[in-house]
Amino acid sequence: MMNSTARIALIVGGDGQIGRAVARDLLLHGWLVRLARRSARPPPADLVGRVETVQLDRDRPGALAAALNGGADAVIDTIAFTDAHARQWLELDADIDALAVISSVSIYCDTAGRTMDEAQGNGFPQFLIPITEDQITVAPGPETYPTRKAAVEQTLLQNARCPVIVLRPGAVHGEGSRHPREWWFIKRILDGRRRIPLAYDGQSRFHTSGTSNIAALCRIAMEQPATHILNIVDPEALTTAEIGRAIAAVYGVDLDLVPLPGPPVHGVGEHPWCIPSPMIMDMTRAHALGYRPVATYRDTIADVCRSAEAAAKAGVKFPDYLASGFNYSAEDTALARASKSYLL
Repeated sequence: MMNSTARIALIVGGDGQIGRAVARDLLLHGWLVRLARRSARPPPADLVGRVETVQLDRDRPGALAAALNGGADAVIDTIAFTDAHARQWLELDADIDALAVISSVSIYCDTAGRTMDEAQGNGFPQFLIPITEDQITVAPGPETYPTRKAAVEQTLLQNARCPVIVLRPGAVHGEGSRHPREWWFIKRILDGRRRIPLAYDGQSRFHTSGTSNIAALCRIAMEQPATHILNIVDPEALTTAEIGRAIAAVYGVDLDLVPLPGPPVHGVGEHPWCIPSPMIMDMTRAHALGYRPVATYRDTIADVCRSAEAAAKAGVKFPDYLASGFNYSAEDTALARASKSYLL
């Protein structure tokens, strides 16, 4: 399937929302794509016959080398979650022209050492907005998701022989997600809920990152390989209320979004973008490379909703981001105590 003239990309985690978006973007721009994925199922219908697929268990000795199959112009690792995952590439980087890894804005901390792990109240970090890639980060280690992502970054940036492209998205959204944040609103709408309480007055701003935008920056950076650390977020940092309205528009419904001051109480008003102060990212470095956003959140949200709804109908059980989940009884009790409804 592959030929000797086109650029070849290996995508590790090709089943996921980022992997499939990167594959589509690379194919559109003339790359040959090999998807390495745990599943033996066929790829999405629009990729069948257009990509080479390799079943991969990255923890099996020699599996990544076999998937690499002698080398690649670029490797995109969408599922590097630990220092051990990063070190796997140090044995193979001589055969790679550029290595891109998906990290996260959750690795940023403020000057007091506070991180997104302290998601509520006064413990939440206070950043100068917008946050640049020069913002200090958590120390690498095995303790939490942010520290593990920091370990991935540091291991590769300090030791890899090939150029390393670190991409730091925010709240990722895209077709094919296994844990879509948007399901928090979608399920309520499908269940007939029209009054929805939102903590922090519905004004939380956790910068979103569309997979099509992640894919576009990934390709642009790989086509001019050098080591980069790059934020990648959507053109706007919508509030939670604006996100809810965008999702409601897909279903043609009006939502009464009830602003609750302060943090959630007993989980009521808690949602997957629930932060007390903004996480808004700077995109200057990406723009300097020639990147321009492909789509806004509102451009892509209908596809996200359709994908999530179809998966749920097919029996997929999305893991809850929040322990409170869909506790409608608690919501109704809290809303009943409110003296009036406020439309955000």
